[in-house]
Amino acid sequence: WALHLENLTVSLSGQYECSFATYPYGSKAAKIQLIVKAEEEQHYVKEVWLNQTLEIPCIQDTTSENLSNYPLKWLVGESGRKEELVTKEPSCPAAYRNGSALYGQRVRLGLNNTLMIFPTKITDDGRVFSCHVTYHPERIQKSSTTVRVFGK
Repeated sequence: WALHLENLTVSLSGQYECSFATYPYGSKAAKIQLIVKAEEEQHYVKEVWLNQTLEIPCIQDTTSENLSNYPLKWLVGESGRKEELVTKEPSCPAAYRNGSALYGQRVRLGLNNTLMIFPTKITDDGRVFSCHVTYHPERIQKSSTTVRVFGK
């Protein structure tokens, strides 16, 4: 027996019970607590000096073991356009999308799936870098960071 729920909303959170009659033992029941979380995107602002190394954590407050079990990708966006920089599948090396003239060889995936950019340039100012972790085809956690670059 299975309960299939579609178009989940937060209002469907709660305790569900399945009960059925068995012969000759009487009825059996099982309960499960369902918690439906709203998809949320965390947003941060990161400040960095010109020509320094910029490190942006993927999903804050998540251990590297948790992230290493799921596919993730880093994107950069500006004016509604998004460009994929790095993809990482579980147990595979990171795949870099070096087609970008702007980021080409400046991008690396660091420890804990941190995006590392070196050196930072003035063109990085105001860009939004986002990390998407796919826990399930319908459950993607996102974190985005707007970069502010300062000259000395």
